[in-house]
Parts: sequence; C-alpha cells; structure tokens
Amino acid sequence: MTETVITEAIKVQAVAALKKLIAQPSANQPAAPGAPFGPGIRQALDQMMVLCQRLGFRTYADPDGYYGYAEIGEQGPIFGVVGHLDTVPAGDLAAWDTDPFEPVIRDGKIIGRGAQDDKGPTIAALYAVKALLDAGYQLKQKIRFIFGTDEEILWRGIAKYNEKEVPIDAGIAPDSEFPLTYAEKGLQQSYLVGPGTDQFTLHMENAFNAVPAKAEYTGPRLAEVQAALERHHFAFEATADKLTVLGKSVHAMNAPQGTNAVLRLAIALDEVFDFAPLHFLGQVFKEDATGANVLGRVADESGQLTFNISSLEVNAKETRLQIDLRIPVTIDRDQLIADLTAKIAPYELKYEHFDYLAPLFVPKETPLVQTLMAVYQEKTGDQTPPQISGGATFARTMHNCVAFGAMLPGVPDYMHQANEQWPLESMYQTMDIYAEAIKRLCFTEH
Repeated sequence: MTETVITEAIKVQAVAALKKLIAQPSANQPAAPGAPFGPGIRQALDQMMVLCQRLGFRTYADPDGYYGYAEIGEQGPIFGVVGHLDTVPAGDLAAWDTDPFEPVIRDGKIIGRGAQDDKGPTIAALYAVKALLDAGYQLKQKIRFIFGTDEEILWRGIAKYNEKEVPIDAGIAPDSEFPLTYAEKGLQQSYLVGPGTDQFTLHMENAFNAVPAKAEYTGPRLAEVQAALERHHFAFEATADKLTVLGKSVHAMNAPQGTNAVLRLAIALDEVFDFAPLHFLGQVFKEDATGANVLGRVADESGQLTFNISSLEVNAKETRLQIDLRIPVTIDRDQLIADLTAKIAPYELKYEHFDYLAPLFVPKETPLVQTLMAVYQEKTGDQTPPQISGGATFARTMHNCVAFGAMLPGVPDYMHQANEQWPLESMYQTMDIYAEAIKRLCFTEH
C-alpha cells in the first residue's frame, strides 16, 4: 500500500467546496447573454473559476460561457482532467428526502444533485492535485482541469473548447467507474425516413438511448393486430379500443438485454398491413438488437454492434424511425452507414443523420493505461481488467484520454436519480487513487 497525501484538512476542504458547488443549480436552461446553456450553469462555471484561483491555478473562462479551464505548471505536455459542471434537473422534488440543492451529510454520505455526476468526482480530482502541491511535490508538466457545461445534453461546450484550445497530450475523465474504460463504442443516432400511409397512424416517440418498454396502438383492425401479438406470445394489455404492448427497458448500449415493445408491435402490424417500412421491421430486422439480420455480425474487441429502434412515427405524410447505433471501435462507420442505406432502400426507407460521437480507443498497452491500472490495483487490490463500454464520456473528445473512476465497485449508482449521493469514504479513497496516479504521471519525487 502506497502512502497517501489525502490529509484530514484536504478532506474537509474538498467536502466544503463540493457542498458549495452542489448548492448552485446547474441544469440546462434557456440561453442568456454569456450563458448559452442558462445562467445557472454559467454561475457554476464562475464559481469554479474563483475556487481554482484560490487554490493557485491560472484560470480561463470562455467569454461566451461555453467552457472554462484551470491549469498549473509552467511547461511541458498538458495532462487533462475533463469533467463537467452541468447536471440533469432535480426531477420530482417529492422523491427527494432532502433539498437537492441544500447538500447535507447523512449516514456518512453527501447528498445533493451532482454528488456523483459530475461535481463530486471533479472536486475529488481537483483536491487530489491540491494535496500533492501541499505535500511539496514538484510538477514536471502542466495539469489542466477542463470544465464542460453541456455534457448532459449535446456536448456543445466541449466542442467549443476543442475548436479554440490546444489539445491535451493525455488525460482522464472522472465521470464513470473504476477501474478504467479504455474503449467506448462510436455513437450514431439517426432516422430512417419513408413514405406515409392512410391505413393507420402511429405515434411512438421515445428517447434515442433507451429500449422502449411500452407501445400503444389504437388504430383499425385491432382484433387482427391482437391476434398477431398472441401468435408471437408477446406480452400486452388490451381494452376495447387500445392495445399496449409490454417490453423491458434498458439503456441502448445494452439493447440486446431489453425487450423492445415498439418492435414487437411493428412485427404484429406487419402481419396485418401491407406497408413496406413495416416489412423491414417485421420481416428483416425483427427483434435482433445487434442488427445482424440487416448488416451481418459487426464486432471487434470492443464487442458487437448494438442497434436500437426506439421510436416509430407513421402518418399520411411520412414514416420516421429513430435509431441508436453503438459501433465497435475499429469498424468503418462510413461503410457501415453505406451498407445500412443499401439494405433499407428496398423498403422505401432512406437514411438521415442526426448526431455522431467518435469512439474512444486507447490501447491497454499504453503508458497511460498501464500507470492508471497499476495505481488502482495497488490501492484497492482489485484485479478487474480495464473495461469496454457502449456508453459515452468526455474522454472520447480528447486525445489519449480514458475514463478513470470515480465510482468504486460496490458504490450504489444514484446518477440522474432522486437522493443522488456519494459515500464520503468512497470519495476520499477516490481522491487517494487520483493523487497517486497524477503524481506518477505529472510530478517529480521529493
């Protein structure tokens, strides 16, 4: 076990700083001057700038409010720590046991919106560096904390950072789980668009990134559609004028583990109505959320493609399907989309791009991954290997950057939920891991 620089004084300072940051609501709001994502996020950014200045960092806040950074060290490569200050909204306040913006310590946990995602981990990394400086370690390169402001929506803040600033040479994103994520699949969100029909109408709109758990049908030929559902042994509920197909919702990155209610309804409808886009769903795509029925097996060391169809809109003018693809890291995205476009054409569907996030892939053999993993294993004794994810963190927006923590194994996940909380002992252990890792990468010995 290596020594720790995380003193009781540093712990007290970190918790106080986190409390203050949580107390500043910072969910996305309508734009205001100098605050493209709302005044709350801008105020959180300004608050972080003041904090970092007091800790001895040089700071820069984008005048338009898209991002900020704080750095220390005079020369050499830049090691980045890429976090975000925006949060999801508090949601249903009645589901909270405490005020989400009046952080409290209860049963050894700090409770408040942002405690886990991502204010707590960002503060933990910041005070890990402060602990190293207080202990007298000397920097051999620059450390730059980069503060995103739009991670929960469209990543526009970090995109603006990358437009304006020099790239980092290596770094971490403290916005995931330990031990480390070295590969994140590419994320393609798109539409498949086709003709409309006057035979029936469908309005099944859901989030891109979730397998839909329900799908309702109130159109004509209800009894025939019900009979088709029964033939397939699909779960549903029926009233005199409505069918509700039941599925199982999971995150799109785990789509094969879910049960897609929209697809199940489409399969039943395809047996009743003669309509080309339905034939694609019912006779080609079916229920295989790897997309293998359409594209063949698409896979590499990061796993297999996942293909989620979350929404289906049909009216007299058009058909619109909403899709979420998690693309293995070495697969040629352009060729994949070309193949998909060709496969859907016979069913009168066209491909329409919406958004894309390039994959993350930092080989396990690199010094960055080797150092981080060695520290984590020494500090915890956990021999879990580095991980692959279908999710997305800011690590994928930077050169030679990986998601490293901050949640330790066994810590309950409260991200985006009521009563968001982080056990303080877990926070302190995370600070210790970050301090040792950053010391080995960025500091000289005494």
